[in-house]
Amino acid sequence: MQELKTDILVIGAGSGGLSVAAGASQMGADVILLEGHKMGGDCLNFGCIPSKALIASGKTAHSQAHASAFGVADVAPQIDYAAAKDHVHDVIAQIEPMDSQERFEGFGVKVIREYGSFVSPTQVQAGDHLISARRVVVATGSSPLVPPLPGLDQVPYYTNETIFDLREKPEHLLIIGGGPIGMEMAQAHIRLGCKVTVIEGMKALGKDDPEAASIVLDSLRAEGVAIQEDAMVAQIRGKAGAVEVATENGEIYAGSHLLMAVGRKANIDQLKLEAAGIERTRTGIKVDDSLRTTNRKVYAIGDVAGGLQFTHVAGYHAGIIIRSALFSLPSKAKTAHIPWATYTDPELAQVGLTEAQAHEQFGDTLEVARFGYNHNDRAISERKTKGFIKVMVVKGRPVGATIVGHQAGELINLWSLALANNLKMGQIAAMVSPYPTIGELNKRVAGAYFSPRLFENQTVKRVVRFVQRWIP
Repeated sequence: MQELKTDILVIGAGSGGLSVAAGASQMGADVILLEGHKMGGDCLNFGCIPSKALIASGKTAHSQAHASAFGVADVAPQIDYAAAKDHVHDVIAQIEPMDSQERFEGFGVKVIREYGSFVSPTQVQAGDHLISARRVVVATGSSPLVPPLPGLDQVPYYTNETIFDLREKPEHLLIIGGGPIGMEMAQAHIRLGCKVTVIEGMKALGKDDPEAASIVLDSLRAEGVAIQEDAMVAQIRGKAGAVEVATENGEIYAGSHLLMAVGRKANIDQLKLEAAGIERTRTGIKVDDSLRTTNRKVYAIGDVAGGLQFTHVAGYHAGIIIRSALFSLPSKAKTAHIPWATYTDPELAQVGLTEAQAHEQFGDTLEVARFGYNHNDRAISERKTKGFIKVMVVKGRPVGATIVGHQAGELINLWSLALANNLKMGQIAAMVSPYPTIGELNKRVAGAYFSPRLFENQTVKRVVRFVQRWIP
């Protein structure tokens, strides 16, 4: 057994772990990084990157079949599903060097390609290494949740960790789960020539604003995706190429392939947390506002911390850890300014409170400003007029924003900035956007907030009439 000592031990080489390792090492700390699987974690290899690459393939096929509105003849796209998967893996390969072992060793990080497990509050074993660390950062992420549905163990199925290796085009893809992953994969596959049925036990996109979600769901249904809501799965049966999903309401859905997309679970089983005095929760590792676990020398970040499960949250957590662990400065993680997006077409994005949440919290003091894509000149010229932006405002400050439409994931950035810095709507209205851009929607919704105050206010009108009449 080789004994090692270090300042910072990072367990997990996903987005959060890599950010901590790179930052800490370049700032002068001794860092050891453990990774028992693939460098880059879920986002690079199985999640954000491959899914967006496949979505891009689907979008390209869809645009060929719907070009006539722009004066270009519609054509039936010749789809090569295996080649689309080659595109996915090429995209991964282009990004891979940024997360590679060699790059991080260049930063001075000692990378050990083994899983780690605690043997004491300050020691972790990884293969034949026993590592003592002043601080430990657990960044092991999450993996697909596969519930013990009756019959599932007898039927071949895919998750986001395996679907991108499938090279034969599914004739009819059944997707259990109507969350972001399920809906993104549904639209990508319908556009790549598959039949798709989504089976959701509650409401599809149920964590998002229902008004915005309905626009996305209507769009997917119009493209041919069958979305079955309030359909709890009772049994799964069949074999490769012929799968059936029976629901509690007596319906049976038959398809050729099955994708499980019902959620994520924290990767904690191999860590032996009890040896370090670290408590668990139902969703992951118990942490305080500074991301410390019940062992004060151990932090948990990203998905494994049991909160919002997004790559950008793990990166944000990494900054909290750098400040706390390296400089011993107080630093707390907040969630009010954390945005998220679903990359369907149209996209769906949210930051802060939804309209329903804001009404519940603020009551009559809440104002909701709205602006539609159908009044944005760039959206009109690109025939992307489906959608809206609405901003929840309390005493002149935004507390949440919901956007559904073209480039919603890009537009939400501004509202994350506003919430992070406690900006006022007047500061957003003062921004100048180049014309014509989709981004002008953000300024126009701020203008919509002020319009009643300016154009329907009798005091303003009296002042204007006085100035025009009496001021030379």
